[in-house]
Amino acid sequence: MNLAVNASSLVQFISQPWHWAVSGAAIALVLALMTWMGRSFGVSTTFKAFCSAAGAGKVSDFFKMDVKEEMWRIAFVIGGLIGGYIATHFLQSPEPVAISPETVDYLATIGINYPEADAKGIGFVPTSLFNFESLSGILMAVGGGFLVGFGARYGDGCTSGHAISGLAHFQLPSLITVIGFFIGGLAMTHFIFPFLVG
Repeated sequence: MNLAVNASSLVQFISQPWHWAVSGAAIALVLALMTWMGRSFGVSTTFKAFCSAAGAGKVSDFFKMDVKEEMWRIAFVIGGLIGGYIATHFLQSPEPVAISPETVDYLATIGINYPEADAKGIGFVPTSLFNFESLSGILMAVGGGFLVGFGARYGDGCTSGHAISGLAHFQLPSLITVIGFFIGGLAMTHFIFPFLVG
């Protein structure tokens, strides 16, 4: 009985929103360990590793790489997927994602209402855009996924690679890339996103 109560209390504790500093400290620790091991943190290289493992190196020299050297990164991504599944199916809070009142008000002006609860397990995702029961929703998801994947490899790294690892190592290309991320994010938020939902 005590074991069940303790397990329930642990799940309830883990399911609550945590302060951002916890994840910040964890990221700093991971980055410090990876720097000590002589590796760079980033996820987008995994796309290239998967393509290389599938034989894409026979088609393009870009995909020729030693996949064994990337097994740790592949394990990291698979662990992230498993962790995401566990979090959404067993540790999910019933409350919608907590965002600022100003953001809620802004989204309401472009036709996206803040949910009263997270019964569907989707957080605060505009389902009118990402509805997989419609062709437009599928095209938005596939198109967005392609742009993210292609952009990350074309930019020689993703947000985690440039903004976390690159800036920590004082890389000028990473600084320029991160500035581009912010400009793109602002343009998406204020110009493209309202056009898509309008």
